[in-house]
Amino acid sequence: MRYIEGIHRKSKIAFPEYIDDYITEDNPVRIIDAFVETLDIGEIGFKNAVPKKKGRPGYNPKDLLKLYLYGYMNKITSSRKLEKQAQTNIELMWLLRRLTPDDRSICEFRKNNKNAINQVFKHFVSLLNEWDLFGKEVVAVDGSKFRACNSKKNNFNTKTLNRKIKYLEEKIQKYMEEMEENDRNELKTHKPTKEEIQARIKELKERKKKYEEYKEEIEKSDIKEISTTDPESRLMAVNNNGIDVCYNVQTVVDSKHKLVVDCDVINNPTDHGMLSKMAGNAKEIFDVED
Repeated sequence: MRYIEGIHRKSKIAFPEYIDDYITEDNPVRIIDAFVETLDIGEIGFKNAVPKKKGRPGYNPKDLLKLYLYGYMNKITSSRKLEKQAQTNIELMWLLRRLTPDDRSICEFRKNNKNAINQVFKHFVSLLNEWDLFGKEVVAVDGSKFRACNSKKNNFNTKTLNRKIKYLEEKIQKYMEEMEENDRNELKTHKPTKEEIQARIKELKERKKKYEEYKEEIEKSDIKEISTTDPESRLMAVNNNGIDVCYNVQTVVDSKHKLVVDCDVINNPTDHGMLSKMAGNAKEIFDVED
């Protein structure tokens, strides 16, 4: 039996003359390209919509937006991975016309244009509405939990902070007693030195102070918990009967072509009150009466 064999790497082959020949007419990247080219990025609010007259030229925001949309269409959200894809992916070579932005440029673009990118979604929905792709009769509204960039160990409420503060107070007291015992016993060699214990006590006190500041912040505000890495995320029940630090993403989908009409991100673990709000948003987008 034989295997299917590839060609020799040094074989001469005739590639298509144009990179466009590699991209089929129904390839989704053509939609991304056509849609972004219709946008007035200055009116939408993108930074650097007008190129600088002096200094080193930057990337066109339209090109970075195309890369951003391609990444989310293909579940590639890392700036470093998008940089790599731009260098190796034939679809992106076509879409970006062989531009290869570095990960820092990609990251800065996202960070500086959050509101503008949100407006792009609204422009796309308006375009779908103009093309009569929404049935405007039946929509589905639901919430989904998406894990935040914040671990559970970096999420605190009053109860957990009280527990951690108490634990640290006990540890500090234990080290203080150990240091006193070492002083009495003239520091036997197998025990920690006084300096080591003092350093450990200092570290514990700093942690205790940090937790006390978190607790004070909770008590002075109307929030019930703090997430230190992703501040707006909250603990929520998830599908596996556990809990995780998440966001609650509300989505409205039209039944005609299963297209998203509207979406919102909240940090409330329940969907209470969101059905009427999201349905109202859909009616406003569709411009229909009650």
